[in-house]
Amino acid sequence: MVLLALVAVLTLFVTRDAGQLWWIALLGLAGLPAVLAPQHRVLGPLSRCAEVVVLGLAASQVAAVSTLGGSVDALGAGASAVLPYLAVPVTVTALRRRFREGGALLAVTAATLLLSAALTEVDGGRQLGQPGYLTVCAQWLIMAGLGLYTAGTLHRVMRVRGEGKPQPYAEATRLLTQLRTVARQLPGATLDPGGISEHLLEELRAVARADRAAVLSASGGGRLVVLAQVGVDRVDWETTLDADSAIADAWASQQPQTAARSQARSHSGGDVSALIVPLVAGVRTVGLVVLEADAAHAYPPPVMSRVTALTRPAALRLEAALLFDEVRSLATNEERQRLAREIHDGVAQELVMVGYGIDNALATVHDDAEETAESLRTLRQEVTRVITELRLSLFELRSEVDRHGGLAAAIAEYARTVGASGGLRVHLSLDESTARLPAATEAELLRIAQEAVTNARKHAGASNLWVTCEVDPPYAQIEVSDDGHGIPDQRPDGRYGLAIMAERAERIRGRLEVRPRQPTGTTVAVVLGSSPRRDRVRGSVAAAEGE
Repeated sequence: MVLLALVAVLTLFVTRDAGQLWWIALLGLAGLPAVLAPQHRVLGPLSRCAEVVVLGLAASQVAAVSTLGGSVDALGAGASAVLPYLAVPVTVTALRRRFREGGALLAVTAATLLLSAALTEVDGGRQLGQPGYLTVCAQWLIMAGLGLYTAGTLHRVMRVRGEGKPQPYAEATRLLTQLRTVARQLPGATLDPGGISEHLLEELRAVARADRAAVLSASGGGRLVVLAQVGVDRVDWETTLDADSAIADAWASQQPQTAARSQARSHSGGDVSALIVPLVAGVRTVGLVVLEADAAHAYPPPVMSRVTALTRPAALRLEAALLFDEVRSLATNEERQRLAREIHDGVAQELVMVGYGIDNALATVHDDAEETAESLRTLRQEVTRVITELRLSLFELRSEVDRHGGLAAAIAEYARTVGASGGLRVHLSLDESTARLPAATEAELLRIAQEAVTNARKHAGASNLWVTCEVDPPYAQIEVSDDGHGIPDQRPDGRYGLAIMAERAERIRGRLEVRPRQPTGTTVAVVLGSSPRRDRVRGSVAAAEGE
């Protein structure tokens, strides 16, 4: 708009004819499609080509009219009044890194100027024979060409420097890969996969329709886990890599796949378009993006290109986050094993020896030392209690979520063991989907459930314990309730346990809820994601037991 106004003023100055402004209006009309649809593959280049054609014709005609002022040099002045607008289409191509298109525009401009000059008569001769006109045209074309060449050179220099300089995520991936290798060889955000996946889905929904979408990642055992998911309803995605599905094809081929059927087991039917894009970092597939729309042909090639343009850089970020999660999990497991060995070989053995010494003292005490004997019996009971606590701590440290058993089975086993040792009647309600949460998330949920069960046994004075586990990735809810004294009567160390649980829940982007239970007791729940909406009953691991 600024250059159009400038060219209009210069045209009026050299021609003194307002009728020549129709060339300026025609220039604006020719460039309008490129302004309205700058990303269009056809309209943009055609609009810029129309601009330079109109520009060449306008420069020739305005130069011809300017000779009415009586000066032959007015030919050059007339061309100079219009040719500054050449900077608009050439600059746009340079900014969009379309340097070949910019060169083509300059060639079209030169051809139009020469052809128009050859057909235009000035003072009884052809405009093409006027040196002033040719000099000005050559000057503006050379200046535009030099600007385009300079922009291309700067772009190449910056690209070379960028390639030579290590990228942050590439460097993080390299270092984390080395750290993971070292951690595996040892004896015995943000880098948050869920957060990165959610951000990627938000970006993709801005460029492509997606009534349902998810980011899946490998978990071992030939299955995928859901890192993030968006949509009105929760979806039971096909997560088996040996199934006949576009998801399995995309994983194996490392190429985007489209399908006319849903990739969910629970979909009710109708027109569906699915787009599955693998997240490939180097030569390794680290995950998949699944987009689905309830419409036919929703993902044509232009949409697929925009989606893949966003997923390419996201793959490296996700790989770095997954590597970091794996390294952190390896380090945590190793530390738990080390603590378990130290407690078993150190404090536990010493306490056992103390117990044997007390037994010997009781066996040799005189009959008149009844008070001493009673004190020793009390001490023996206390030592027995400490040993029991230590054994439960060892069991808690060694408890892990089995790859094949699942989170619900691990929580159930721990609740049964602790309930039996503490004289609690345990009621279990387990509802677990066949899909799995990421391993790091399952580990944190297990620790939260263990802490809640331990608090109920130690501090609540309860007789009954209710444990509910519902897992439907990426949603999960673990709830532990007791019929004990309630939160106000808990000891300070019980409250410390609540703080630890809150920290663990925050680490996996979940929320911890602590509320009274009616008529007595406390309920501790951790919730991950939003509550699922199920249209039908799906296959799950469900059980209700009382012990």
